Amino acid sequence: MTKTAIRLLLLLLPLSVAAQQKKGTIRVPLMATNWDFKPGTVEFLTWQSVPAMKILNSIDTAVLKNFDFTDGTVEYDIQLVDTVFTAFFFRRASKAETECFYFRTGESGNQAAIQYAPFIGGVNLWNMMYHYQNAAWFEKQQWNHVKLLISGKQLRVYVNDMLRPALEVPRLEGNTTHGTLSFDGQAIIANLVVKPGQTEDLSPLEGVDITNNDPRYLRKWLISPVIPMSEKNDFRDAYLPDKATIWDTIRAERRGLINLTRKFGGAPQTRRLVWLKTNIHAAANQVRQLRLGFNNEVWVLVNGKFVYIDKNTYGSPIMKQPEGRCTLENSTINLPLAKGDNELLVGVANNFYGWGIIAQLDKFEHLVTER
Repeated sequence: MTKTAIRLLLLLLPLSVAAQQKKGTIRVPLMATNWDFKPGTVEFLTWQSVPAMKILNSIDTAVLKNFDFTDGTVEYDIQLVDTVFTAFFFRRASKAETECFYFRTGESGNQAAIQYAPFIGGVNLWNMMYHYQNAAWFEKQQWNHVKLLISGKQLRVYVNDMLRPALEVPRLEGNTTHGTLSFDGQAIIANLVVKPGQTEDLSPLEGVDITNNDPRYLRKWLISPVIPMSEKNDFRDAYLPDKATIWDTIRAERRGLINLTRKFGGAPQTRRLVWLKTNIHAAANQVRQLRLGFNNEVWVLVNGKFVYIDKNTYGSPIMKQPEGRCTLENSTINLPLAKGDNELLVGVANNFYGWGIIAQLDKFEHLVTER
């Protein structure tokens, strides 16, 4: 093919894509000219008789150029090569702000085989979104078919079985509402098709959070500014808030999550600490149990006295179940409550992925909490 013919083909390609979009289907060309990637990290070839894109290494990424996607259907075939992860990103405004669906490639049939997580401020919130995962069955080195329905606040994912969803997300948690598509991790991609606006029966409205019916969650807190924290010591009294501390207000997201990553952005390399404070009014002296999910370190005080100190450090012997994620399974604490007002103060430190807490009382009887 002559250089003139190649230039003509490249000029006609966007027109072809636009024409397909008007028909309701975009068959995304798996050609180097359509994708951003670092040289030497992605190959475009014919694989098992179909045009394909091959991502060569675990850290490599291919980003679709000049494409803006909001809602619709995305389908593709994938051969999983990576030994750990391979991911698909949508509504990708940037590397730091995007929605993500991914395979744990060695976990076929297990409860963490697939997962959804948002990237917020450059942080993958996988450790804060344990509930957005499920078992799925797939093969390595063979074609697997994936279909995603993306509609407003909701996501539905099918893997190989196109009749039963493998994962349902009632509320997409990212900050972005539109953006491009991309892939990362060692994989071979073929037959990438996008159908803008075609979402089948999936509502664009976020699904019900049934934990809203549970008054035991502590949902409203005062929050301190961020305090830089030394790596050389676990704690110093100087970190405690005092009369000069300026407090703001923060309210829980779905499932009672106090999402510090959304408020403070990406995780730095050094530890940082914030204090959360709320009031529990008790009709009589009593001891209540508090189920506390947290990442990664906490200091808990009731009426100025320490009642709990712990860490949930992923990959270490001290990490909590399930595998260092933030869930109510992490810990249970006795709270000695006096008749009247009680100050619950929780310090939360982090320098690793998502950051926050979930707090739930065992009973809500003869109590008043902040709303």
